[in-house]
Amino acid sequence: MTGRAVRRPELEDLLRESAPRALAAVVRRFGDFADAEDAVQEALVEATRAWPAQGTPESPTGWLIAVASRRMTDKIRADSARRAREERIAAEPEPGPSAEADDTLVLIFMCCRPELTPASAIALTLRAVGGLTTAEIAAAFLVPEPTMGRRIARAKKTVEEAGEPFGLPAAAERKERLAAALRVLYLIFNEGYAASEGPDLARAELSAEAIRLTRIARLALPEEPEVGGLLALMLLTDARRLARTDAAGELVPLDQQDRGRWDAAAIAEGHRVLNEAVAMGAVGPHQLQAAIAAAHDRARRPEDTDWAEILALYGLLERVAPGPMVALNRAVAMAMAERPEAGLALLEELEPRLEGHHRVHAVRAHLLELAGDGAGAHASYVRAAELTASLPEQRYLTRRAARLAGGA
Repeated sequence: MTGRAVRRPELEDLLRESAPRALAAVVRRFGDFADAEDAVQEALVEATRAWPAQGTPESPTGWLIAVASRRMTDKIRADSARRAREERIAAEPEPGPSAEADDTLVLIFMCCRPELTPASAIALTLRAVGGLTTAEIAAAFLVPEPTMGRRIARAKKTVEEAGEPFGLPAAAERKERLAAALRVLYLIFNEGYAASEGPDLARAELSAEAIRLTRIARLALPEEPEVGGLLALMLLTDARRLARTDAAGELVPLDQQDRGRWDAAAIAEGHRVLNEAVAMGAVGPHQLQAAIAAAHDRARRPEDTDWAEILALYGLLERVAPGPMVALNRAVAMAMAERPEAGLALLEELEPRLEGHHRVHAVRAHLLELAGDGAGAHASYVRAAELTASLPEQRYLTRRAARLAGGA
């Protein structure tokens, strides 16, 4: 131990950074993902008790590996059916150093298996790769800790039963697995940037974790343009996070945000990463979404927004990755680039597919308000407020409805 005391925030950052490296080393040595993940979690708990009192070790990752390996060895010795396996492991030399980014990417691939539901893949990724505890993940997604514990346990069992050796998937499978992994990372980011339910508009720790993991994926796969596209999209979107709420924590829409509060460094990095990704030649959906975010971030004032460019980009995105949400955003861009009635006409085609989603009603309300139909906009704002599970969004939509009704 160094003897230097460590503060709680510093300790959490150190453990979060060291956890995936330790887990990768233990999985590689023992070949058992589920037991290794449990052992590393136990080591993390022991570190939270020991390091504040004794100081941080010279090698935090090495300390976690040593403690987790002892747990694994104890477990193997306790199981007589595994004695032969123990002897084989004991005879193997210690693995040599490897790229930390590669190891973390392998763990992300293992946690994002196609057999897992998105919810299970997200939970397992946050625990195994992000170093979050089950309690922290449960709190972030507003579910009871036992429920999240069962979800993670089932996901770990699925990974274990797959019997996949520790290493990157074969090239033929890598593209599909990469797409699934990027989907999970984007879902984590979105839940952090705009929480789907609960009292808070955002959960910054989740979006920050998604950005960190995507940085690692890009470091390990610099030749994959969509990884860079996703990182650029996250940076360019997250750059607006501080301006999305006012002093009271209430939602501020994009066209009313104080753009001086946008993170200029994140925007500059996002533009650079996006340009590097696009230069590779194969443009995918994450790069197109990042280009849309970049177009918004370039506008110094709302009226400077190049809505014609954004509409064209949504048209491309709809061809590359069609979906109701893409079409919904294209309706907004069409209303802003041309006229509200054009957006409303496109919205009419979408409504049967999105009737139960609050966003379609919120968009209709906004477009009706632009078109001068106050009564119709009021009704749609009320309906959107009824459907959303996010309390900040609900309050914002209710205020918009009240203003149209003359109540605010």
